[in-house]
Amino acid sequence: MAIPIAPPSISIRPTLLHSTPPCTNPNSTPPRPRPFEHYKNQVIRLAEQGQLDSAVKTLSSMPYKPDRESSYVLLQSCIRENDLYHGGAVHRLLLSSGVKLDAATSNSLITLYSKCGDYNMCYSVFSELGADCDLFSWAAIISSAAQNGRKKETLELFCKMLKSGFTPKLYIFCTVIKACSSREFFWLGRVILASVIKNGSSRKNEIMVRYLIDMFAKNDDLKSAHKVFDGLSDKNVALWTQLITRYGQKGFVKEAIELFVEMLLDGKFEPDHFTLSSVLSACADMGSVKLGRQFHAFAIKTGTIDLPVSCALIDMYAKYGNGESMKDARKVFDKMTVQNVLSWTALMSGYVQRGWNKEALDLFNEMMLVGGVKPNAFTYSVILKACANMLDLAFGQQIHAHIAKLGISSINFVGNALVSMYNNSNSIGEARKAFNQLHTQNMISYSTIMNGQVANASTEEASEIAHPFKNMVRGVNAFTFASLLSGAARVGLLTKGQKLHAQLLKAGYGSGLAICNSLITMYSRCGYLDDACKVFSEMSRRNVISWTSMITGYAKHGYADTALALFDQMISSGVRPNGTTYTAVLTACSHAGLVHQGKEHFSSMQRVHKILPRMEHYACMVDLLGRSGLLDEAMNFINSMPMKADTLVWRTMLGACKVHGNVELGEIAAKNILQIEPQDSAAHVLLSNLYAKAGKWDGVAKIRVAMKEQNVNKEAGISWLEIENVIHEFHVGDTCHPRAKEVYAKLDDLIREIKQIGYVPDTSCVLHDIEDDVKEQFLLQHSEKIAVAFGLIAVSGSKPIRVFKNLRVCADCHNAIKLISKATRRDIIVRDTNRFHRFSNGRCSCGEYW
Repeated sequence: MAIPIAPPSISIRPTLLHSTPPCTNPNSTPPRPRPFEHYKNQVIRLAEQGQLDSAVKTLSSMPYKPDRESSYVLLQSCIRENDLYHGGAVHRLLLSSGVKLDAATSNSLITLYSKCGDYNMCYSVFSELGADCDLFSWAAIISSAAQNGRKKETLELFCKMLKSGFTPKLYIFCTVIKACSSREFFWLGRVILASVIKNGSSRKNEIMVRYLIDMFAKNDDLKSAHKVFDGLSDKNVALWTQLITRYGQKGFVKEAIELFVEMLLDGKFEPDHFTLSSVLSACADMGSVKLGRQFHAFAIKTGTIDLPVSCALIDMYAKYGNGESMKDARKVFDKMTVQNVLSWTALMSGYVQRGWNKEALDLFNEMMLVGGVKPNAFTYSVILKACANMLDLAFGQQIHAHIAKLGISSINFVGNALVSMYNNSNSIGEARKAFNQLHTQNMISYSTIMNGQVANASTEEASEIAHPFKNMVRGVNAFTFASLLSGAARVGLLTKGQKLHAQLLKAGYGSGLAICNSLITMYSRCGYLDDACKVFSEMSRRNVISWTSMITGYAKHGYADTALALFDQMISSGVRPNGTTYTAVLTACSHAGLVHQGKEHFSSMQRVHKILPRMEHYACMVDLLGRSGLLDEAMNFINSMPMKADTLVWRTMLGACKVHGNVELGEIAAKNILQIEPQDSAAHVLLSNLYAKAGKWDGVAKIRVAMKEQNVNKEAGISWLEIENVIHEFHVGDTCHPRAKEVYAKLDDLIREIKQIGYVPDTSCVLHDIEDDVKEQFLLQHSEKIAVAFGLIAVSGSKPIRVFKNLRVCADCHNAIKLISKATRRDIIVRDTNRFHRFSNGRCSCGEYW
């Protein structure tokens, strides 16, 4: 076995055991050698004083074989000092001198190597013991495997120990139960718990109960965790806090708060700052600022407001509530006697979550210049998110320089924030560089880089970007598959999604909750709603994500009534909705013009479920009112918002103004967008389209000049299909496809056919001041029409044609494709940026409402 090399200062050489020093004078009497006890005591004394270098040198130079007692004491000192160099030297010396290692010395070596992270040497020493292994030897090697993250080896060694006839002590059971916390070995943890009870080892021991609570909680069995807790007669505040924390972490925030109240009512325990921090986090997760204020008052009354509690209060106030609660977060922050990096970061995070990105950047500067506090990796990730939201590439690059100097850009969440920031700023090359610098490119990293590059690249490039996933499929876990499925769903890569589905079934992950949720999203976003429904119906267990994913699928496909019915079913089953669920519900109402139901749900999310609306919920309500033509009510709604509307809300309003031709309100919406984001291309384009629809060509010309001067580019329309694992992409007027002549010949035939059944080109969709016949030619060159024509000649007659588009489908294409489905008797499914349009026999699933 290879033993770690000692430092150069230590010279370990073979010695002539029991020999006498050479005599320089042949007539002189040789000096009498010092007794063995002298060397032994000297080694022990030096070791106990921590002089390990001198102790090892003495042990190696004495004219006797090293004894076990002094070696043991020396090894114990090495263990205390975590000194692998000198411990390895002692080990080599013992081996070279031929001393047989007893169990005590071997156990010390196992402990030393384990503490220093060298499991291979631990196991090598353990193996040499053979039949001399005692219970401590087994405990040491099992502990070593567990400390080095080798859960499987830990459990295998435990089983071998039992077969060898040893009865485990309580601390060994604790180590093994900790190794059973993973889902893979949870079943064995239950078996071991039974063994604990059977062998008389008390599960009422506090340390044992701690490990059991964690094991059950990590495997979502909080009922058993609570049962174990109840079985302990001698409870303390730390155990109460652990159980409260685990309930909160698993999303059972109401139950966590009830446990806290139960602890108070017991009357024997005074909550400490850890307990209060946990219960405040539960209030934040529940979105109940009102309840959080009561706990704030309790903390003031009991005098338990210290640094951790203050940070938890800032986090709670910052996460939820209106602008007033953000002021409360600032008040707590300002009252802190010591403001550390955690409190600064919590406040910044609150500003970013609320959309107050500039305030977050100002606070970052204040922390650095006034507070004198150095940011940590989490602080940098929050500030990078603010830069990404503001499209502030210059400031983001400065932050990147700081991160590079500190050498933390390889940390995953920091690197992912960098990738996201560069993606948002359309700096694709820099995003790729940041991605390549990551120390470990996990699936979140791949998803981040893929999402950004898909948004800024062609679909063919997106398919190539997804290629690295292929090499990661072997040996991946459930989270990996879930991320891969999300990436496939984003660009509609159904074939890749189906292959992943087959691979995950083969790997045994088919019934996992996260996997099923991702499958629902993938199939629904690729246009296969029936397959999504099948996955959902076959799930043995569903969480809020499962229900929300299915509701979103129905909403996007135009089945608003089914989506709302499913929402009611979710509530009846006892699953509590979250903010994302309500986004799906309001989207369903918006896509179907269900104004009354939308208003009711928007009210109930606050009144019934205590969920405070975020910016996307307000945008959904503006969309609902705007689509229905209630533009004045939509504008009044924006003005009554408790927060300043962002570009999403105003862009939604501008889109509604374009649909209904309201130039006056459209100009107001565009002005607000450009004040926030002067380079926003969507605002320029939508306002230009609004002017064009109203015939105000002077306004169109002014906007185009302004876009040119500001170097603002309109996003080009692209449509694509995936046929037999190949993506076919089409731009406006595209002639680059190998079958372009066939496609345009087919398109001409289709136009002639649908004109005979009532198609009249809607030239108002051409936003140029040109003749009507030229406008008609422009309409024929739209990418979705070309893609549909190609699909009709490339896809067999029994299969629906599925087209994906990066922009909203125009009114003329919508009408034309509707009639094409009737003329050809083919189902055509088009996914644009907003929803699915399922065309069948001259009808669309959107009901002419999109």
